[in-house]
Amino acid sequence: MTIWTTRPEDTRSAEDVAAVREINLAAFPTALEADLVDTLRTDPQAWIDGLSMIAADPDGTPVGHALLTRCHVDDAPALALAPCAVRPSAQRTGAGSAAVRAALDAARTMGENLVLVLGHAEYYPRFGFTPASRFGIRSPFDVPDEYMMALALDDTREVPTGTIRYPAAFGV
Repeated sequence: MTIWTTRPEDTRSAEDVAAVREINLAAFPTALEADLVDTLRTDPQAWIDGLSMIAADPDGTPVGHALLTRCHVDDAPALALAPCAVRPSAQRTGAGSAAVRAALDAARTMGENLVLVLGHAEYYPRFGFTPASRFGIRSPFDVPDEYMMALALDDTREVPTGTIRYPAAFGV
């Protein structure tokens, strides 16, 4: 079993920026997700330093990435988990889970409370995600209920209700 190390992306490092782009290009059939990350990185209203997580293999090579950026539920702040990507050679090995857990832990440490994800209904519940509709949260577009999920990082805090507002880079 591989032990993955995780760390925040250093956006001042050309090597980290390039590695994150390469991971996303390798993981997805088009450049849309890689371009989304690049665009979000330039949006000071969306980007939060320390919430772009890299998972690296034992020799330090980045193989996985998970990104949390600022979104809103109506006017209340929340985070969007997107994209989450792993190089094909490291998929199904825990690298993606390590990156997601590290990002969620960092968000919790920063005092964030709500994370939203549009993703695989079989994958994200392992982190505690449940249908967003259970919180009274709606997607701004039509999507089956089981794919639009939410996670409250602190169950003692109130979770906002309403419609998700994504950063402009998402194009919705």
